[in-house]
Amino acid sequence: MPTVNLVRTVRFSAAHRYYRPEWSEERNRVAFGACANPHGHGHDYRLEVTVAGSPHPETGFAVELPTLDRILDEEVIRRFDHQHINHSETAFGEGGLIPTTENLVIFLWDRLAPRVREAGAGLVRLRLCETGDLCVEYHGPEPGESGEGTRMA
Repeated sequence: MPTVNLVRTVRFSAAHRYYRPEWSEERNRVAFGACANPHGHGHDYRLEVTVAGSPHPETGFAVELPTLDRILDEEVIRRFDHQHINHSETAFGEGGLIPTTENLVIFLWDRLAPRVREAGAGLVRLRLCETGDLCVEYHGPEPGESGEGTRMA
């Protein structure tokens, strides 16, 4: 049976701050620039979610859109929309992962992939854009990798 890719886009607005508490203010400012401002800054994010599946013989759907939309609402919108990521998500709390677009897309993959699989499709790609000219694509972890974001040394 043929496999098709379906792309669904969701949007959310969130704030974040790039900061390493073990570094001096000066080192943080050199590494992260204005992104290290004490109160953070925000973006209107756009997440493109590509899933793959075979069209169902009766419905023609590769994945049921209401199911996919519910997953995206629970794992993306409810988790991040109108939140300060450093405060709302423990993985990005003080001393945790820096909430870069790279780390966010890996974090989202780890939550979406198993749920999309349960819905009968496969997660192929996430593309997270924090601005109109800055996006990060992720196609999942390499074999043997956990997929979890990394901390800076």
